[in-house]
Amino acid sequence: MSRQSFKVCFCFRRIFKLRVLEPPEEVKILFDQYSQNGTMSLDNLRGFLVEFQGEYNATRDDAQAIFNSLKHLNIFSRRGLHLEAFFRYLLGDLNGPLSPSRVHHDMTQPLAHYFLYTGHNSYLTGNQLSSDSSVEPIIKALRRGVRVIELDLWPGSKKDEVEVRHGGTLTNPVDLLKCLNAIKDNAFQASEYPVVITFEDHLPANLQDQVAEMVTKTFGDMLYRPETDQLREFPSPESLKKKVMISTKPPKEYLETPSSKSTKRSKISSKKEQWNGETASKSDSEICDKDDEDEGESLQEEDEQMTVPEYRHLISINAGKPKGALQNWLSIDEKKVRRLSLSEQELENATRRHGVDIIRFTQRNLLRVYPKGTRITSSNYNPFVGWAHGAQMVAFNMQGYGKHLWVMQGMFKANGGCGYVKKPDFLLSNEVFDPSVRLPVKKILKVTIYMGEGWDLDFRRTHFDMYSPPDFFVKVGIAGVPADKAMYKTKAIEDDWQPVWNEKFEFKLTVPELAVFRITVLEYDTSGQHDFGGQTCLPISELRTGIRAIPLHDRKGDKYKNAKLLVQFELN
Repeated sequence: MSRQSFKVCFCFRRIFKLRVLEPPEEVKILFDQYSQNGTMSLDNLRGFLVEFQGEYNATRDDAQAIFNSLKHLNIFSRRGLHLEAFFRYLLGDLNGPLSPSRVHHDMTQPLAHYFLYTGHNSYLTGNQLSSDSSVEPIIKALRRGVRVIELDLWPGSKKDEVEVRHGGTLTNPVDLLKCLNAIKDNAFQASEYPVVITFEDHLPANLQDQVAEMVTKTFGDMLYRPETDQLREFPSPESLKKKVMISTKPPKEYLETPSSKSTKRSKISSKKEQWNGETASKSDSEICDKDDEDEGESLQEEDEQMTVPEYRHLISINAGKPKGALQNWLSIDEKKVRRLSLSEQELENATRRHGVDIIRFTQRNLLRVYPKGTRITSSNYNPFVGWAHGAQMVAFNMQGYGKHLWVMQGMFKANGGCGYVKKPDFLLSNEVFDPSVRLPVKKILKVTIYMGEGWDLDFRRTHFDMYSPPDFFVKVGIAGVPADKAMYKTKAIEDDWQPVWNEKFEFKLTVPELAVFRITVLEYDTSGQHDFGGQTCLPISELRTGIRAIPLHDRKGDKYKNAKLLVQFELN
């Protein structure tokens, strides 16, 4: 048993013994059950995979792959696995909590039948007011599997070029062509399914011509150009593999007169005040109404006549908000499909009376939800309000932080991490789902938190405490519809880099199809300001039962090299 010392003062050190991590008692019992004379053969291991781990299609080749992964260890025996080798397999990369990464949802349905991994202001590196614009956040998002990238298009200072920036703020611009090239070079590294670029367009007609030329030259055959200006139904992700789609409102002539701009802005501001029942300062409304201003353009025949043909023909997903009240916004036209954008506040207000109408709308059309303008720190919001009402594009600040972003990352680990998750059947049924009705319990998830390891390899010795090893505890819970939300925590284990908890929890789920399992590890502090020790979120719909190794991630969602938990899942 090794030791670790912490310097308390010039003449005194605290010495702590570092124990060797041992298998939990349940693991020892399982090993005895599936081994003979202290050795687990290939067939024994396959039996364990099928009968206990629930991997019903496991073969001898799968068992052999596990044997091969352990051969470099001194504890491996050619005759089979001893207890220590079996324990190392349970904590290894081949025993993760989700099925091996592959696309397994039906990808042949219309685009409206899927949730899309969606970014908001994808070019910003930080906050919404003063951070830089760059291609780096776009590249990072695409490499994480994000499939919808948003770009705000504005005239440059000389009015003869197009730049990407957050209008009405102090954020620095980035060149549009750089953004388009970044998308082209990184669009299909994480997934071969289509990338949608949403343009928030503030351009005059001559600059829309420039955009049309840049987009066409940059993407070439990658660009999806529909045969008609108005699609009756969206194509499927399968038919759009390695294609780039453009989504924006149909263009119209830029109104140059200051008075007309002023009138337009006042109308938009008035609409928003009527909707929210409150007034906003000028600076706030310029930021808050950015999406409203773009989407608030009425879909009128005369607008369609004043268009830039080349630019218009690039648009495969038409965006727009019809004139009038919410019922008009959610109107369904059997002859064409479109995209509607609502702020998180607008959606919450709309769901109080029109939840079923929203779901019916999203069965054919696309609904994009975006963060309210007051989220200047690039924070995010509860995505389940949108998902439970069928919203396909719940747009997040991917450069943000916090539990909502972790949940978003967790949800899109499903379906091989391809950025498209098939909506549950109840959101697509003719018998329209009512999210306001409490449903009976459909599944019960039982979780046992056994132990953890790896922090001593990922963090410096005094990262959590200057004078002793860390005191870790675990928070476990469910993010989902209101009836399913729950959070529990283990006891804190004092002065231990390899804590053992052996605690059990139970979660009753009414809508498991939309539920995400959350884990956060914290280091206990008497002040209540606990130190962060890792997190992960996992879609319940794809959890593998049995004893699993769960890798932990940092605040940004990047996986630690070594820190992980050993957890058992039972789903009844």
